[in-house]
Amino acid sequence: MEWYTVGLGLLGLLILFISIGLPIPFALAAASVPFLLSIQSLSTSLITAELKLWGVWVDYILLAVPLFVLLGELIGRSSIGPNLYWFMHSKVPVRGSAAYGSIGACAGFGAVCGSSMVGSLTIGGVALPEMLKLGYGKRLSSGVLAAGGTLSVLIPPSLILLFYGIVTDQSIGDLFIAGVIPGIILVSFFIIIVAIWGWLRPSDVPERDNTNPIPWGLALSAVLPVIFIGLIITVSIYTGIATPTEAAGISCVATMIMAFTVGGLRWDGFLGAIRATMQTMGYLGLLLSAGVLFGFVMTYYRVPQQFTEIFSAMELSPYLVLAIIIVFYVILGMFLEPVSMTFITLPTMYPLVAASGFDLIWFGVIYTITMELAVLTPPVGLNLYVIQALARKEITIIDVIIGCLPFIGALIVLLGLMVMIPDIALWLPSIMD
Repeated sequence: MEWYTVGLGLLGLLILFISIGLPIPFALAAASVPFLLSIQSLSTSLITAELKLWGVWVDYILLAVPLFVLLGELIGRSSIGPNLYWFMHSKVPVRGSAAYGSIGACAGFGAVCGSSMVGSLTIGGVALPEMLKLGYGKRLSSGVLAAGGTLSVLIPPSLILLFYGIVTDQSIGDLFIAGVIPGIILVSFFIIIVAIWGWLRPSDVPERDNTNPIPWGLALSAVLPVIFIGLIITVSIYTGIATPTEAAGISCVATMIMAFTVGGLRWDGFLGAIRATMQTMGYLGLLLSAGVLFGFVMTYYRVPQQFTEIFSAMELSPYLVLAIIIVFYVILGMFLEPVSMTFITLPTMYPLVAASGFDLIWFGVIYTITMELAVLTPPVGLNLYVIQALARKEITIIDVIIGCLPFIGALIVLLGLMVMIPDIALWLPSIMD
Protein backbone atom coordinates (compact mmCIF):
# COMPACT_ATOMS: atom_id res chain seq x y z
CA MET A 1 0.00 0.00 0.00
CA GLU A 2 1.40 3.41 -0.99
CA TRP A 3 2.29 5.88 1.74
CA TYR A 4 -0.02 8.60 0.41
CA THR A 5 -2.94 6.15 0.38
CA VAL A 6 -2.28 5.38 4.03
CA GLY A 7 -1.84 9.05 4.94
CA LEU A 8 -5.05 10.16 3.24
CA GLY A 9 -6.89 7.11 4.57
CA LEU A 10 -5.82 7.76 8.15
CA LEU A 11 -6.78 11.42 7.86
CA GLY A 12 -10.13 10.64 6.21
CA LEU A 13 -11.10 8.01 8.78
CA LEU A 14 -10.01 10.28 11.63
CA ILE A 15 -12.16 13.16 10.35
CA LEU A 16 -15.09 10.78 9.80
CA PHE A 17 -14.93 9.32 13.31
CA ILE A 18 -14.55 12.74 14.95
CA SER A 19 -17.43 14.19 12.90
CA ILE A 20 -19.82 11.44 14.06
CA GLY A 21 -18.98 12.25 17.69
CA LEU A 22 -16.41 9.58 18.57
CA PRO A 23 -14.00 10.87 21.25
CA ILE A 24 -10.61 11.72 19.78
CA PRO A 25 -8.64 8.93 21.53
CA PHE A 26 -11.05 6.28 20.20
CA ALA A 27 -11.10 7.97 16.79
CA LEU A 28 -7.29 7.77 16.61
CA ALA A 29 -7.28 4.08 17.54
CA ALA A 30 -10.18 3.20 15.23
CA ALA A 31 -8.54 4.97 12.26
CA SER A 32 -5.32 3.01 12.87
CA VAL A 33 -6.83 -0.48 13.09
CA PRO A 34 -7.71 -1.08 9.37
CA PHE A 35 -4.15 -0.23 8.29
CA LEU A 36 -2.68 -2.26 11.14
CA LEU A 37 -4.66 -5.27 9.92
CA SER A 38 -3.24 -4.80 6.42
CA ILE A 39 0.31 -5.49 7.67
CA GLN A 40 -0.40 -7.99 10.45
CA SER A 41 -2.79 -10.82 11.22
CA LEU A 42 -5.70 -10.20 13.58
CA SER A 43 -4.01 -11.90 16.54
CA THR A 44 -0.72 -10.06 15.95
CA SER A 45 -2.55 -6.75 15.48
CA LEU A 46 -4.28 -7.20 18.83
CA ILE A 47 -0.96 -7.84 20.54
CA THR A 48 0.61 -4.82 18.82
CA ALA A 49 -2.32 -2.62 19.86
CA GLU A 50 -2.07 -3.86 23.46
CA LEU A 51 1.68 -3.23 23.56
CA LYS A 52 1.35 0.26 22.08
CA LEU A 53 -1.66 1.26 24.18
CA TRP A 54 -0.17 0.02 27.44
CA GLY A 55 3.56 0.15 26.78
CA VAL A 56 3.63 3.92 26.36
CA TRP A 57 3.24 4.32 30.14
CA VAL A 58 6.45 2.39 30.76
CA ASP A 59 8.17 5.63 29.77
CA TYR A 60 9.46 7.05 33.06
CA ILE A 61 9.18 10.68 31.94
CA LEU A 62 5.40 10.35 31.53
CA LEU A 63 4.95 9.94 35.28
CA ALA A 64 5.54 13.70 35.48
CA VAL A 65 2.23 14.37 33.70
CA PRO A 66 -0.23 13.16 36.41
CA LEU A 67 2.00 14.66 39.11
CA PHE A 68 1.94 18.15 37.54
CA VAL A 69 -1.82 17.85 37.00
CA LEU A 70 -2.35 16.86 40.65
CA LEU A 71 -0.10 19.72 41.78
CA GLY A 72 -2.28 22.24 39.95
CA GLU A 73 -5.47 20.73 41.31
CA LEU A 74 -4.17 20.86 44.90
CA ILE A 75 -3.28 24.55 44.59
CA GLY A 76 -6.59 25.34 42.92
CA ARG A 77 -8.65 23.58 45.61
CA SER A 78 -6.75 25.08 48.52
CA SER A 79 -6.64 28.79 49.38
CA ILE A 80 -3.17 29.22 47.84
CA GLY A 81 -4.44 29.91 44.31
CA PRO A 82 -7.24 32.36 45.25
CA ASN A 83 -5.04 34.14 47.80
CA LEU A 84 -2.36 34.57 45.15
CA TYR A 85 -4.85 36.65 43.16
CA TRP A 86 -5.85 38.71 46.22
CA PHE A 87 -2.19 39.44 46.90
CA MET A 88 -1.48 40.53 43.33
CA HIS A 89 -4.63 42.65 43.30
CA SER A 90 -4.60 44.39 46.67
CA LYS A 91 -0.85 44.95 46.87
CA VAL A 92 -0.65 46.74 43.49
CA PRO A 93 -1.76 50.35 44.31
CA VAL A 94 -2.45 51.52 40.74
CA ARG A 95 -5.50 52.06 38.59
CA GLY A 96 -6.48 48.73 37.04
CA SER A 97 -4.85 46.71 39.81
CA ALA A 98 -7.42 43.90 39.53
CA ALA A 99 -6.54 43.40 35.84
CA TYR A 100 -2.80 43.60 36.49
CA GLY A 101 -3.24 41.32 39.49
CA SER A 102 -5.04 38.77 37.34
CA ILE A 103 -2.12 38.67 34.90
CA GLY A 104 0.39 38.40 37.74
CA ALA A 105 -1.60 35.66 39.46
CA CYS A 106 -1.95 33.71 36.20
CA ALA A 107 1.81 34.01 35.62
CA GLY A 108 2.54 32.89 39.19
CA PHE A 109 0.12 30.00 38.90
CA GLY A 110 1.69 29.07 35.56
CA ALA A 111 5.04 28.69 37.33
CA VAL A 112 3.67 25.72 39.29
CA CYS A 113 0.93 24.36 37.01
CA GLY A 114 1.24 23.38 33.36
CA SER A 115 -2.45 23.37 32.45
CA SER A 116 -4.07 26.38 30.79
CA MET A 117 -7.60 25.31 31.69
CA VAL A 118 -6.78 24.74 35.38
CA GLY A 119 -5.11 28.16 35.48
CA SER A 120 -8.15 29.89 33.97
CA LEU A 121 -10.53 28.09 36.33
CA THR A 122 -8.50 28.74 39.48
CA ILE A 123 -7.70 32.42 38.99
CA GLY A 124 -10.77 33.22 36.88
CA GLY A 125 -13.14 31.70 39.41
CA VAL A 126 -12.01 34.28 41.98
CA ALA A 127 -11.02 37.23 39.80
CA LEU A 128 -13.88 37.41 37.29
CA PRO A 129 -16.76 37.99 39.77
CA GLU A 130 -14.58 40.49 41.66
CA MET A 131 -13.63 42.45 38.54
CA LEU A 132 -17.25 42.65 37.40
CA LYS A 133 -18.33 43.78 40.88
CA LEU A 134 -15.66 46.50 40.89
CA GLY A 135 -16.92 47.85 37.57
CA TYR A 136 -14.40 46.55 35.04
CA GLY A 137 -15.67 46.12 31.49
CA LYS A 138 -17.01 42.65 30.64
CA ARG A 139 -14.77 42.27 27.63
CA LEU A 140 -11.62 43.39 29.42
CA SER A 141 -12.36 41.17 32.43
CA SER A 142 -13.07 38.04 30.42
CA GLY A 143 -10.32 38.67 27.86
CA VAL A 144 -7.55 39.23 30.38
CA LEU A 145 -8.46 36.04 32.29
CA ALA A 146 -8.93 33.82 29.24
CA ALA A 147 -5.59 35.02 27.84
CA GLY A 148 -3.94 34.93 31.26
CA GLY A 149 -4.66 31.22 31.50
CA THR A 150 -2.44 30.63 28.47
CA LEU A 151 0.58 31.73 30.51
CA SER A 152 0.43 28.32 32.20
CA VAL A 153 1.16 26.75 28.79
CA LEU A 154 4.34 28.75 28.15
CA ILE A 155 5.81 29.41 31.59
CA PRO A 156 7.42 26.18 32.87
CA PRO A 157 6.39 23.62 33.87
CA SER A 158 4.22 23.23 30.76
CA LEU A 159 2.31 20.09 29.82
CA ILE A 160 2.45 21.05 26.13
CA LEU A 161 6.25 21.46 26.27
CA LEU A 162 6.43 18.17 28.16
CA PHE A 163 4.39 16.35 25.49
CA TYR A 164 6.37 18.08 22.73
CA GLY A 165 9.61 16.84 24.27
CA ILE A 166 8.27 13.29 24.48
CA VAL A 167 7.11 13.24 20.83
CA THR A 168 10.26 14.88 19.42
CA ASP A 169 12.73 13.30 21.86
CA GLN A 170 14.08 16.67 23.03
CA SER A 171 15.40 17.62 26.48
CA ILE A 172 12.48 18.52 28.77
CA GLY A 173 14.77 20.70 30.88
CA ASP A 174 15.97 22.70 27.86
CA LEU A 175 12.39 23.12 26.64
CA PHE A 176 11.23 24.35 30.03
CA ILE A 177 14.02 26.92 30.36
CA ALA A 178 13.54 28.04 26.73
CA GLY A 179 10.01 29.13 27.65
CA VAL A 180 11.07 31.44 30.50
CA ILE A 181 12.08 34.59 28.58
CA PRO A 182 9.21 34.35 26.03
CA GLY A 183 6.87 33.90 29.00
CA ILE A 184 8.18 37.05 30.69
CA ILE A 185 7.84 38.99 27.42
CA LEU A 186 4.26 37.77 27.02
CA VAL A 187 3.38 38.87 30.57
CA SER A 188 4.82 42.30 29.73
CA PHE A 189 2.75 42.47 26.54
CA PHE A 190 -0.43 41.64 28.46
CA ILE A 191 0.29 44.37 31.03
CA ILE A 192 0.85 46.90 28.23
CA ILE A 193 -2.45 45.86 26.59
CA VAL A 194 -4.35 46.49 29.84
CA ALA A 195 -2.71 49.90 30.21
CA ILE A 196 -3.58 50.88 26.63
CA TRP A 197 -7.12 49.50 27.04
CA GLY A 198 -7.62 51.64 30.15
CA TRP A 199 -6.34 54.70 28.27
CA LEU A 200 -8.54 54.15 25.19
CA ARG A 201 -11.64 53.02 27.11
CA PRO A 202 -11.44 54.57 30.59
CA SER A 203 -14.99 53.45 31.37
CA ASP A 204 -13.78 49.81 31.39
CA VAL A 205 -11.27 50.45 34.20
CA PRO A 206 -12.51 52.04 37.45
CA GLU A 207 -10.50 54.91 38.89
CA ARG A 208 -10.12 53.10 42.21
CA ASP A 209 -10.55 49.49 43.28
CA ASN A 210 -12.56 49.59 46.49
CA THR A 211 -11.48 46.30 47.96
CA ASN A 212 -10.10 45.26 51.33
CA PRO A 213 -6.34 44.63 51.21
CA ILE A 214 -5.29 41.10 52.05
CA PRO A 215 -3.45 40.75 55.39
CA TRP A 216 0.26 40.17 54.94
CA GLY A 217 0.16 36.88 56.80
CA LEU A 218 -2.51 35.55 54.45
CA ALA A 219 -0.64 36.94 51.45
CA LEU A 220 2.60 35.23 52.41
CA SER A 221 0.74 31.94 52.89
CA ALA A 222 -0.04 32.09 49.16
CA VAL A 223 3.07 33.71 47.70
CA LEU A 224 5.76 31.78 49.58
CA PRO A 225 4.40 28.30 48.67
CA VAL A 226 4.20 29.26 44.98
CA ILE A 227 7.78 30.63 45.04
CA PHE A 228 9.00 27.57 46.93
CA ILE A 229 7.29 25.08 44.59
CA GLY A 230 8.49 26.99 41.52
CA LEU A 231 12.08 26.93 42.82
CA ILE A 232 11.91 23.21 43.54
CA ILE A 233 10.85 22.53 39.95
CA THR A 234 13.18 24.93 38.18
CA VAL A 235 16.34 24.60 40.27
CA SER A 236 16.19 20.80 40.57
CA ILE A 237 15.69 20.31 36.82
CA TYR A 238 18.11 22.94 35.55
CA THR A 239 20.94 22.04 37.93
CA GLY A 240 20.58 18.34 37.14
CA ILE A 241 19.73 17.42 40.73
CA ALA A 242 16.51 15.75 39.61
CA THR A 243 14.82 14.61 36.42
CA PRO A 244 11.51 16.30 35.45
CA THR A 245 9.66 13.29 36.88
CA GLU A 246 11.54 13.42 40.17
CA ALA A 247 11.05 17.19 40.37
CA ALA A 248 7.32 16.72 39.75
CA GLY A 249 7.14 14.11 42.53
CA ILE A 250 9.04 16.21 45.07
CA SER A 251 7.08 19.37 44.28
CA CYS A 252 3.80 17.45 44.41
CA VAL A 253 4.56 16.14 47.92
CA ALA A 254 5.64 19.63 49.01
CA THR A 255 2.46 21.12 47.57
CA MET A 256 0.33 18.54 49.37
CA ILE A 257 1.95 19.37 52.70
CA MET A 258 1.59 23.15 52.21
CA ALA A 259 -1.97 22.86 50.87
CA PHE A 260 -3.03 21.11 54.09
CA THR A 261 -0.98 23.25 56.49
CA VAL A 262 -1.13 26.82 55.14
CA GLY A 263 -3.65 26.44 52.31
CA GLY A 264 -6.57 25.21 54.39
CA LEU A 265 -7.16 22.18 52.16
CA ARG A 266 -9.71 19.78 53.60
CA TRP A 267 -10.05 16.06 53.05
CA ASP A 268 -12.97 16.43 50.64
CA GLY A 269 -10.92 18.96 48.62
CA PHE A 270 -8.02 16.51 48.50
CA LEU A 271 -10.30 13.72 47.28
CA GLY A 272 -11.74 16.13 44.71
CA ALA A 273 -8.21 16.88 43.46
CA ILE A 274 -7.48 13.15 43.18
CA ARG A 275 -10.73 12.56 41.26
CA ALA A 276 -10.10 15.51 38.92
CA THR A 277 -6.57 14.27 38.24
CA MET A 278 -7.85 10.76 37.49
CA GLN A 279 -10.48 12.16 35.11
CA THR A 280 -7.89 14.28 33.32
CA MET A 281 -5.41 11.43 33.09
CA GLY A 282 -8.11 9.02 31.93
CA TYR A 283 -8.54 11.18 28.85
CA LEU A 284 -4.86 12.10 28.42
CA GLY A 285 -3.77 8.50 28.95
CA LEU A 286 -6.08 7.18 26.26
CA LEU A 287 -5.14 10.04 23.96
CA LEU A 288 -1.41 9.47 24.36
CA SER A 289 -1.70 5.70 23.95
CA ALA A 290 -3.92 5.99 20.87
CA GLY A 291 -1.59 8.65 19.47
CA VAL A 292 1.35 6.26 19.77
CA LEU A 293 -0.61 3.57 17.88
CA PHE A 294 -1.56 6.12 15.21
CA GLY A 295 2.09 7.19 14.96
CA PHE A 296 3.26 3.58 14.70
CA VAL A 297 1.10 3.01 11.61
CA MET A 298 2.28 6.28 10.03
CA THR A 299 5.92 5.47 10.73
CA TYR A 300 5.59 1.91 9.38
CA TYR A 301 4.39 3.28 6.04
CA ARG A 302 6.97 6.11 6.22
CA VAL A 303 4.32 8.82 5.93
CA PRO A 304 6.31 11.49 7.88
CA GLN A 305 9.52 10.71 6.00
CA GLN A 306 7.88 10.80 2.57
CA PHE A 307 6.02 13.99 3.47
CA THR A 308 9.32 15.60 4.47
CA GLU A 309 11.03 14.44 1.27
CA ILE A 310 8.29 16.01 -0.89
CA PHE A 311 8.65 19.37 0.85
CA SER A 312 12.43 19.17 0.64
CA ALA A 313 12.24 18.42 -3.10
CA MET A 314 10.13 21.54 -3.60
CA GLU A 315 13.12 23.58 -2.35
CA LEU A 316 10.94 26.07 -0.52
CA SER A 317 12.50 28.72 1.67
CA PRO A 318 12.83 27.43 5.27
CA TYR A 319 10.87 30.45 6.52
CA LEU A 320 8.10 29.79 3.99
CA VAL A 321 7.88 26.22 5.30
CA LEU A 322 7.75 27.59 8.84
CA ALA A 323 5.01 30.07 7.89
CA ILE A 324 2.96 27.27 6.30
CA ILE A 325 3.30 25.14 9.44
CA ILE A 326 2.31 28.02 11.75
CA VAL A 327 -0.74 28.91 9.62
CA PHE A 328 -1.67 25.22 9.52
CA TYR A 329 -1.61 25.01 13.32
CA VAL A 330 -3.51 28.27 13.81
CA ILE A 331 -6.30 27.03 11.53
CA LEU A 332 -6.30 23.53 13.03
CA GLY A 333 -6.39 25.06 16.49
CA MET A 334 -9.81 26.49 15.72
CA PHE A 335 -11.18 22.94 15.71
CA LEU A 336 -8.91 20.77 17.90
CA GLU A 337 -7.51 21.24 21.39
CA PRO A 338 -3.70 21.38 21.83
CA VAL A 339 -3.00 17.93 23.28
CA SER A 340 -4.88 16.19 20.46
CA MET A 341 -3.05 18.26 17.85
CA THR A 342 0.27 17.33 19.43
CA PHE A 343 -0.20 13.59 19.06
CA ILE A 344 -2.03 13.68 15.72
CA THR A 345 0.17 16.07 13.75
CA LEU A 346 3.51 16.59 15.45
CA PRO A 347 5.08 13.24 14.42
CA THR A 348 4.63 14.34 10.80
CA MET A 349 5.54 18.00 11.23
CA TYR A 350 8.67 18.00 13.37
CA PRO A 351 10.85 16.07 10.85
CA LEU A 352 9.91 18.74 8.31
CA VAL A 353 11.02 21.45 10.74
CA ALA A 354 14.31 19.65 11.40
CA ALA A 355 14.90 19.16 7.66
CA SER A 356 14.41 22.92 7.16
CA GLY A 357 17.33 23.55 9.50
CA PHE A 358 15.45 24.94 12.51
CA ASP A 359 16.40 24.18 16.10
CA LEU A 360 13.79 21.85 17.63
CA ILE A 361 14.08 23.45 21.08
CA TRP A 362 13.33 26.84 19.52
CA PHE A 363 10.47 25.36 17.50
CA GLY A 364 9.09 23.85 20.70
CA VAL A 365 8.47 27.38 22.00
CA ILE A 366 7.04 28.47 18.62
CA TYR A 367 4.75 25.44 18.71
CA THR A 368 3.64 26.20 22.27
CA ILE A 369 2.74 29.80 21.35
CA THR A 370 0.57 28.49 18.49
CA MET A 371 -1.10 26.19 21.02
CA GLU A 372 -1.84 29.26 23.16
CA LEU A 373 -3.56 30.74 20.13
CA ALA A 374 -5.52 27.49 19.77
CA VAL A 375 -7.15 27.81 23.21
CA LEU A 376 -8.24 31.39 22.41
CA THR A 377 -9.61 30.95 18.87
CA PRO A 378 -13.24 29.92 18.23
CA PRO A 379 -15.12 27.72 17.65
CA VAL A 380 -13.19 25.30 19.92
CA GLY A 381 -11.17 27.70 22.10
CA LEU A 382 -11.26 25.97 25.48
CA ASN A 383 -10.36 29.02 27.56
CA LEU A 384 -13.15 31.04 25.94
CA TYR A 385 -15.80 28.63 27.21
CA VAL A 386 -14.13 28.14 30.60
CA ILE A 387 -14.28 31.89 31.34
CA GLN A 388 -17.75 32.37 29.86
CA ALA A 389 -19.06 29.51 32.02
CA LEU A 390 -17.87 31.34 35.15
CA ALA A 391 -20.27 34.26 34.50
CA ARG A 392 -22.77 32.80 32.08
CA LYS A 393 -25.57 35.22 33.01
CA GLU A 394 -23.46 38.36 32.64
CA ILE A 395 -20.98 37.62 29.84
CA THR A 396 -21.64 36.18 26.37
CA ILE A 397 -19.14 34.14 24.38
CA ILE A 398 -18.92 37.07 21.93
CA ASP A 399 -17.77 39.31 24.81
CA VAL A 400 -15.00 36.83 25.64
CA ILE A 401 -13.90 36.49 22.01
CA ILE A 402 -13.74 40.26 21.45
CA GLY A 403 -11.96 40.71 24.78
CA CYS A 404 -9.29 38.20 23.69
CA LEU A 405 -8.50 39.86 20.36
CA PRO A 406 -5.78 42.26 21.65
CA PHE A 407 -4.14 39.39 23.54
CA ILE A 408 -4.25 37.19 20.43
CA GLY A 409 -2.47 40.08 18.68
CA ALA A 410 0.21 40.00 21.40
CA LEU A 411 0.75 36.27 20.81
CA ILE A 412 1.16 36.91 17.08
CA VAL A 413 3.69 39.70 17.77
CA LEU A 414 5.59 37.33 20.08
CA LEU A 415 5.65 34.73 17.29
CA GLY A 416 7.15 37.33 14.96
CA LEU A 417 9.79 38.29 17.52
CA MET A 418 10.68 34.64 18.06
CA VAL A 419 11.21 34.13 14.32
CA MET A 420 13.31 37.30 13.96
CA ILE A 421 15.31 36.78 17.16
CA PRO A 422 15.63 33.03 17.93
CA ASP A 423 17.93 33.78 20.87
CA ILE A 424 14.87 34.90 22.84
CA ALA A 425 14.31 31.18 23.41
CA LEU A 426 17.80 29.76 22.84
CA TRP A 427 19.99 32.11 24.89
CA LEU A 428 18.98 30.85 28.33
CA PRO A 429 19.37 27.11 27.50
CA SER A 430 22.76 27.87 25.90
CA ILE A 431 24.21 29.46 29.04
CA MET A 432 22.75 26.69 31.24
CA ASP A 433 24.56 23.92 29.33
